Amino acid sequence: MGVWFQAVYGERLVGGAMAGRWMIDRRYELEALPLAKGGMGEVWVGRDVKLDREIAVKFVRFPDGRPDEELVRRFIRESRITARLVHPGVPAVYDAGTHEGRPYLVMQRVHGISVADLVAEQGALPIGWAAAIAAQAAAVLTVAHRASLVHRDLKPANLMLEPDGTVKVLDFGLAVALDRTDLSKITLTGQHLGSPAYMAPEQVLAGLSAPATDLYALGATLFEMLTGRRLFAGSSSYSVMHQQVEEVPARVSTLRADVPSGLDGLVADLLRKTPEERPPGAEAVYEALIGWMADLVPLPGIVDPAADNTVRMYNRITARVHPPVPGPDLPGPDLPGPGVMEPARSDAMTVPQGRSSPADGIDQVELRRARDEARSLARSSRYSQATAILGEAVDRAGRALGTDSADVLALRLELAELLFEGGDFRQAVGEYERLVIDLARRDGRNSERLLLARLREATCRALIGDTPRALEQLGALLPDETRVFGADDPRVLELRRQIGLLQLGAGHRAAAAESLAALLADLLRVWGPEHPMVPVVRELLAGADGTAAAR
Repeated sequence: MGVWFQAVYGERLVGGAMAGRWMIDRRYELEALPLAKGGMGEVWVGRDVKLDREIAVKFVRFPDGRPDEELVRRFIRESRITARLVHPGVPAVYDAGTHEGRPYLVMQRVHGISVADLVAEQGALPIGWAAAIAAQAAAVLTVAHRASLVHRDLKPANLMLEPDGTVKVLDFGLAVALDRTDLSKITLTGQHLGSPAYMAPEQVLAGLSAPATDLYALGATLFEMLTGRRLFAGSSSYSVMHQQVEEVPARVSTLRADVPSGLDGLVADLLRKTPEERPPGAEAVYEALIGWMADLVPLPGIVDPAADNTVRMYNRITARVHPPVPGPDLPGPDLPGPGVMEPARSDAMTVPQGRSSPADGIDQVELRRARDEARSLARSSRYSQATAILGEAVDRAGRALGTDSADVLALRLELAELLFEGGDFRQAVGEYERLVIDLARRDGRNSERLLLARLREATCRALIGDTPRALEQLGALLPDETRVFGADDPRVLELRRQIGLLQLGAGHRAAAAESLAALLADLLRVWGPEHPMVPVVRELLAGADGTAAAR
């Protein structure tokens, strides 16, 4: 099939070399025709003429075909967040820019075969290889989820099996760039992010994505690798999405007799309808999968586990330093575990705990300069540097004035907001949690700053997958916001929408239907049927009632 050295990135290119290459940014020379096109973007391959290396360039498509400055700004911001994910299983991000108003990413070019093509050619895969591919994907998800990154579109076409047996996970960040995972901005407009055959119920019903959403997609992918067929099939996307929400999948063991019962159970657990019932995290999935990688038979023309290569030489060393699980060595290639490489964490990823300084403290001129510099960097989406600078200022000001002084509290809130906007939800949640305690003591329970910090803490918890705690916190916040702002205030109505959204995403459809029906009645009473939130809530309510996914 010639797949060993055929460049594939999402879909296979049909046809030979083309003339008429073209150049962007006076540096990237691209082939005449795109390698792949999709609803959200297209991929071109070529060369970086400055460094003389192969590249893949991904352009984002504008939803309505017209330039969108806000989309360009968000894309650049999210591409910088995604570039922090440094791992052997993720193509490196080299550059980002715009060409004729269209944003693009320059990435490492990957050679190999997509798992979608592999299954199409070979049918059900050997158990060892299905487990090995899924385990490598789980290793990548472990690192991504620790960095507050959710893939949102994991599927066989986004897993690339390379000739040395390693797997690259493609397309991190694209869906996020097109729809920011901020609960206050999630809407249902009929355009679902993700691929229906691999979408978790909470994606279908509420448009929500969290680490457990990626685990569902990994389960659907593993099901396909083990059986040679998709989890659900239908005549339309809506038909497939309806099945994702309403139907219990077949067990792998009913379609393939030689699948071990433990692996069969793992797939079933990954495909639970309620996120809370799925495995606790990608690392647990990885540890479960490596027990079934003992029989990595050769895949002729695709990968040969017996062939020596430098990647396996390197990984044999790291496997001894950080063994994935105790036990005897497994035959076949030494595959990277979740601890092989953590995401690159610059100074910005960890707020400094106190750099040495000639003066133990900071004066107002230095404080203003640090704040202005951090704000300027944030406007350019350089959140890593911005949080590093502001974090040092917070530390020095806290030593001089006290961590709960008025000036330091304002600075700490600004730092937490930078972490939130920069997508570092795991670190932001701790900052907000501490702020809630100090703001309540200093400002009192009716403080708008306190209410904002409480809302942000709950939002961060939802975005890192701690939905039960997020719902608990939002539920406690609602009566306080109602008391302070009034029942018909837009902030209170928006908070009620977020509660209904999370209830729906968590699988609590009866509670969501009750919350959303009451909200819809109040929206119509306060703002009327023309308000833009009305159709959004109607769509969510349809999902809670079980009608949206069946359209």
